[in-house]
Amino acid sequence: MPPQPAHLKRDANAADTESYRDSISTVDKQGKRVWVYPKKSHGKFTNWRSRFGYALLALLFAGPFIKIGGEPLLMINLVERRFVFFGQSFWPQDFLIFVVGFITFIVFVALFTVAFGRLFCGWACPQTVFMDQVFRRIEYTIEGDWKQRQALDKGPLTGDKIRKKTLKHVLFFGISFLIGNTFLAYIIGSDALLHIVRDPSSKHMVGLIAMTVFSGVFYANFAFFREQACTTVCPYGRLQGVLLDRKSIVIAYDHVRGEPRGLVRKGEERSASGKGDCIDCRACVHECPTGIDIRNGTQLECVNCTACIDACDHMMDSVGLPRGLVRYASESGIAEKKPFRFTTRMKAYSAVLTLLIGVIVALLVTRTDVETTVLRNPGTLFQKQDDGRISNLYRFKVVNKTSRDMPIHFVLLDAKGEVKLVGKELDLQKAQLMEGEMFIILDPGQMSGYNTEVTVGVFTGEKLLEKVRTSFIGPMAKRS
Repeated sequence: MPPQPAHLKRDANAADTESYRDSISTVDKQGKRVWVYPKKSHGKFTNWRSRFGYALLALLFAGPFIKIGGEPLLMINLVERRFVFFGQSFWPQDFLIFVVGFITFIVFVALFTVAFGRLFCGWACPQTVFMDQVFRRIEYTIEGDWKQRQALDKGPLTGDKIRKKTLKHVLFFGISFLIGNTFLAYIIGSDALLHIVRDPSSKHMVGLIAMTVFSGVFYANFAFFREQACTTVCPYGRLQGVLLDRKSIVIAYDHVRGEPRGLVRKGEERSASGKGDCIDCRACVHECPTGIDIRNGTQLECVNCTACIDACDHMMDSVGLPRGLVRYASESGIAEKKPFRFTTRMKAYSAVLTLLIGVIVALLVTRTDVETTVLRNPGTLFQKQDDGRISNLYRFKVVNKTSRDMPIHFVLLDAKGEVKLVGKELDLQKAQLMEGEMFIILDPGQMSGYNTEVTVGVFTGEKLLEKVRTSFIGPMAKRS
């Protein structure tokens, strides 16, 4: 964790004020779950997050049906080992691009966290977006705000309680089933999913059972597990403890302005009575979806959801004090009034990130339309033809990385000889992997010993797509 706020360091009972770090806010001393009832939040940050969240949800559900050049916007087909990003197909042969892309993503996460903390968690993480913009809104509509939900859960099992709980959980599971099918569309494609939906369920009973189980996992997460996914399972919260420092922008409480805390008294001049601007109303705690007190400083459970900012701003408006007691800021900015600047560490991450992006761009620009592998058939030797020529049998794989069909043929480039396909001519469909066998036939005069390297050109029409080198074996030359 980054250095703690100065008001905690100055406290004579600092050990006591730091005791909250010894446990998670949603688990009590006996290890039992503490259920969190966050108050429904309102304010400008909540409105901005809602709009952004709804845009992400619209993109998520529409994504499988958006086509670019006949290909989906995004598809991760693990069965066929084909991956589509923005209409471009990628295959296991593009492994290097995947590796560099993954490293770039990790560096980006590190840079973003160093500079802006867990901004992604509060604004774009699917767990937060679904929880805040979908499931909690259903809960608020059916069961009411936090006090009503607390009373409902603690109250006796009445007919009204059964109706509300049943309706809520039916909707929760229905939405979870929709989410599960959306993710399936990203794996097998929207066309395949729609075909399955139109078919009788008896034809896909195994798949239906698997989807029901998968949806049950989503349902259990959003109905019961909730913030535990962020505080217990997600590694990002632990990662921020390594990456954040005093100059990182996080959601922070201005302890310089807020301390010492004190309740509002009618007609009181707070500065004259030695009180800070914090009126100790605990509104920030009541609206926190992970149940923490942001006034204790940066914590593992904080996902930067901005609910505490809106809650505090509302209370500041109510008592006539300036907004911003809780805001986006750094500990250095609060304690020392220093403006945000890119640190040396941020610049180093940025340089590495820029280099990696350059490598990815270079790999994408130099990526060929097809990728071909030509290997001699294992366990076979050369054959001598009736006309005296020598032939070798090869297996080939050709991947069409484009979104268009193309006829393919092979030509020897650096030796006089012939290429004969076993079977029909190659008509390579878009985004298709094709395998087959072929003979390469050479005149003995073209060979330079037992093992000769030859170059095979892969053509579509008159256009050379790729050159592939392979070995050709023949009889040993006779000694004189």
